[in-house]
Amino acid sequence: MPDALSRPARVLLALIIGQICLHSCMTGIRMAAPLQALRQGHAAWVVGVLMGLFAAAPILLALQAGRLADRHGYHRPMRIAVALSVAGGLVATLATWVPVDWPTAGFAAMGVAAMLVGAGANVGLITIQRTAGRTAGDATELKRVFSWLGLAPALSNVVGPVLAGALIDLGGFRAAYAVLLTLPLIGLRWANQIPREPAAAPRSSALPSGSWDLLGTPGLRRLLLVNWLLSASWDVHAFLVPILGHERGFSASAIGLVLGVFATAVAAVRVAIPMLAHRLHEGQVLAGAMLWTALVFALYPLARTAWLMGLFAALLGLALGAVQPMIMATLHQITPHDRHGEAIALRSMTINFSSAVMPLLFGALGAALGASALFWLMGAAVGSGSLPARRIGAPPPVRT
Repeated sequence: MPDALSRPARVLLALIIGQICLHSCMTGIRMAAPLQALRQGHAAWVVGVLMGLFAAAPILLALQAGRLADRHGYHRPMRIAVALSVAGGLVATLATWVPVDWPTAGFAAMGVAAMLVGAGANVGLITIQRTAGRTAGDATELKRVFSWLGLAPALSNVVGPVLAGALIDLGGFRAAYAVLLTLPLIGLRWANQIPREPAAAPRSSALPSGSWDLLGTPGLRRLLLVNWLLSASWDVHAFLVPILGHERGFSASAIGLVLGVFATAVAAVRVAIPMLAHRLHEGQVLAGAMLWTALVFALYPLARTAWLMGLFAALLGLALGAVQPMIMATLHQITPHDRHGEAIALRSMTINFSSAVMPLLFGALGAALGASALFWLMGAAVGSGSLPARRIGAPPPVRT
């Protein structure tokens, strides 16, 4: 690591690399697993179940992960996250040896792998986001920090799917899973750059101890609703691109590149936000992103070639890429300082509940109405969410 970097810059770089390593493993397996299921002849609703399992374990573990991060800081939760991700990659690799005439056993193994990898990525995400929020001193700096940190999932959505697609074409699914499981281990190399926090003081018994009391925080429920609509937009795109690509005869590399173009656009807008952070109002950015997403979803089903799908993916990435820094900056300002981990966990639970349930709905609606109708329905929903998004702002921080 260059000695010229300041201590805060080294910490932020280590957080970004740690998340890239974890998230690339998850996104690569999340791209490969449904494609493998489709090639084995499974129906679209089965793919929906598999996609939903990536979010099942995070729903159950999110609050525990948030509390663990609030108590112990970065290092212990991060080691747990890496262990879960590597275990999931190993299960996925071993599942490729299951005979094709045992489809139930193979699907069960991939379901276990999906839950492990999803849990590992989520525990790491909560831990990293909580730690990142402590490096910022004010609202503008929060937007800058979370814009830079937001590059991690954006780059991961390039590295994971593109790497998985190339490895599948070159060496098959087994080779792809075997390489992807090594990525989380690289993140541990950078963990020593993160300072260790002193043990958290016990919370006063006079304060509410349940995580759900945080939902009474002014503006938090509105923020979570907007976040859910935008997250569902991300999910429907990730769900439908492999299905559309498979229907139209695209190769695994082409499908991975479409998802990679989307992630590249996300990264591009997040690079621009730190330079504009002092001019941006959270509510205006979120409302604009929702209207832009609705427009792109209206046009996406018209794409019949990989390059046109890539164009719409880029336009969608520009809209959705601006969302996370605004939401995370607001979240850190409206919730208590000593409960940021729990607040992030509540946000994570709503996102992952959506990611677990929505693919089932996507699969059912896709089978009944077709992929085009799914894009149009989601576009109408996210467009209507622009109205509450305009009311989102950052009130004075909650004091504890």
